[in-house]
Amino acid sequence: MKKKSLAIILFSALAFGNADAKIILPDIVGDNMVVQQNSGARIWGWATPGSEISVAGSWNTAATAKTKTGKDGRWQLELATPGATFAPQTITIKGDGDNIEIKNVAVGEVWFCSGQSNMEMPLRGFWTQPVEGAVEAIAYSGQYPGIRFAKVPKAAAYTPQDRVTSPWKVSCPENAYDFSALAYFFAESLTKLLNVPVGIIDCTYGGSKLEGWQSREQLDKYPEWNVEKEKNDSTLAEYERINVMYNAMLHPIIGYTVKGFLWNQGESNVGRHATYPYHKRDMINEWRSKWNLGELPFYFVEIPGWNYENPEGTNAAIFRECQHKAADLIPSCEIVCTSDLVYPFEVDDIHARKKKEIGERLAFMAADKTYGIKGMPTRYPRYKSMEINGDKAILSFENAWEGFTPNKELEGFEVAGSDRRFHPAIARENPQTLKIEVERPAEVDEIKAVRYNFKNFAIGKVFNVLGLPLVPFRTDDWDD
Repeated sequence: MKKKSLAIILFSALAFGNADAKIILPDIVGDNMVVQQNSGARIWGWATPGSEISVAGSWNTAATAKTKTGKDGRWQLELATPGATFAPQTITIKGDGDNIEIKNVAVGEVWFCSGQSNMEMPLRGFWTQPVEGAVEAIAYSGQYPGIRFAKVPKAAAYTPQDRVTSPWKVSCPENAYDFSALAYFFAESLTKLLNVPVGIIDCTYGGSKLEGWQSREQLDKYPEWNVEKEKNDSTLAEYERINVMYNAMLHPIIGYTVKGFLWNQGESNVGRHATYPYHKRDMINEWRSKWNLGELPFYFVEIPGWNYENPEGTNAAIFRECQHKAADLIPSCEIVCTSDLVYPFEVDDIHARKKKEIGERLAFMAADKTYGIKGMPTRYPRYKSMEINGDKAILSFENAWEGFTPNKELEGFEVAGSDRRFHPAIARENPQTLKIEVERPAEVDEIKAVRYNFKNFAIGKVFNVLGLPLVPFRTDDWDD
């Protein structure tokens, strides 16, 4: 990872060692791209230092953006874009004796999707693990030519890179197999909601830690992480390393004009719940600062139910709790609950197959919080408070105005007494108060704490009347 790639060496020779160098563009600026509507879409590239560059879009050829390349040969400008359109557009770039025409450009909404394997997982699935509904999604993908994907290949580096292979591909059966399933279902839902083209930049690496997506400058502030130590550790797999995804995958496309970020990651940070919310805040703040587009929205996903070495353990449950803490801590940041989206037989499968529902929930969140569509069902029922009344715990909740379903005994509740040992408990909704009443099990001396769905692998079976799952919770703060 210390050596420059052959492509970079060739590029450097071409761009800076040849006085007749032509315009060179990153792959992310190319045919089939989606530019963010009603914005100053950033376009950049390289040419002979000091040369003049002009860029115009077919939607308004008179509004030409111009700039000069710097001493390093790099240039960048912003091109004013119109409202969304499915009609194919072109972008013409002139200068340095060159004339480039970028074809089949769509104008719409662009989202940057990142994280680890549950965001990476393609519609075709992987490793004997399928995506539910993939056959239909792939077969009908040609109905959405406004959906475009740019996939950043997995890579690692200890120094920031400038180039990465990431050409745009149009949604169709031939291409859709390799599209991130979650991101595809998000894009499909957003297209239906907004009736606009949707561009997805897929920048994911399975197994990566959150700290893999942070800069060296930020990581050096954390005493528990040491980039230099990892750099010299030959036993570490590439995906386990910190800082390297930021340099090799994210840095080359920082600044591409996007509407917001989607994130599905956390499994590789389980056990680090004490620091994760704050590191995540730092990462988001750094990304927002680097993009320099204001407080871009950041929507992310609960880690799935899985055994995490012990299905009955709580280390992953505590991590989900910290994910919600992060969402509350960080402005313009929301989390979607997914506790209901696993099957019982997936206890040993980290890649749950229900990606469509997650993509839809993220799209609903964006529709609500980013695009201002009123009435979107995005407010998950959450624990609010508890009072003890004899042998019952009376629980109150937010976002359950009409109560809960099913209208019978509610599964997933546990109660502990002074010994802090939890036992399954009978829970029912009071139809008059719409509160959940949890009974003291015989094994418990007195109710000290109540938990719901608070295990590494537990399937959410309690919903508000809109069908949104109750967020897993605990009333205690015991150190498990």
